[in-house]
Amino acid sequence: MREVVGVAVTAPGAVGAGPGPRVLAARRSGPPHLAGLWELPGGKVEESESPAHAAEREVAEELGCTVEVLGRLEGRVVVGEDLALVAVTARLLRGDPVPREHGAVRWLRADQLDEVDWVPADQVFLPALRRLLGADG
Repeated sequence: MREVVGVAVTAPGAVGAGPGPRVLAARRSGPPHLAGLWELPGGKVEESESPAHAAEREVAEELGCTVEVLGRLEGRVVVGEDLALVAVTARLLRGDPVPREHGAVRWLRADQLDEVDWVPADQVFLPALRRLLGADG
C-alpha cells in the first residue's frame, strides 16, 4: 500500500496571532468532493523516498518554504484502495507558506482547530495535534 504523508508544520506564536504554538492548515482546491475542506499539507511518498523526505519535498513544492521533519503523529488512515495516510511533525525553517496548489493557508492554535472543516482523513490526527500544540487533547 502506497503512503501519503500529511505534514503538521508548526511555528511559535506570532505578534497579533495570540500566544502559543500554531500548526499550518491548507484549504483544498480540489477534487470537487474535498474542495473547501482543510488539511495538513503533503502528498504521495515516492518509491525511492521516506515519508520525511516526501514531507519536506511536498511542502517546498506546494508552499514554497523549507521545513525540517521532527517526528511522526500516531495513526494511519486508509484513504483509498491502495493509499494510506500518515502524518509527520515538522518545524518551519525558512520562508512564509504561500499556497500554490491550495486555495488558502491558515495558522491555527490548539483552540482554533475546530474553526475549520477538516478533510475526514485528517480528523483522526486532531487529538494528537492538540497535544502537540500543548492542549489536553
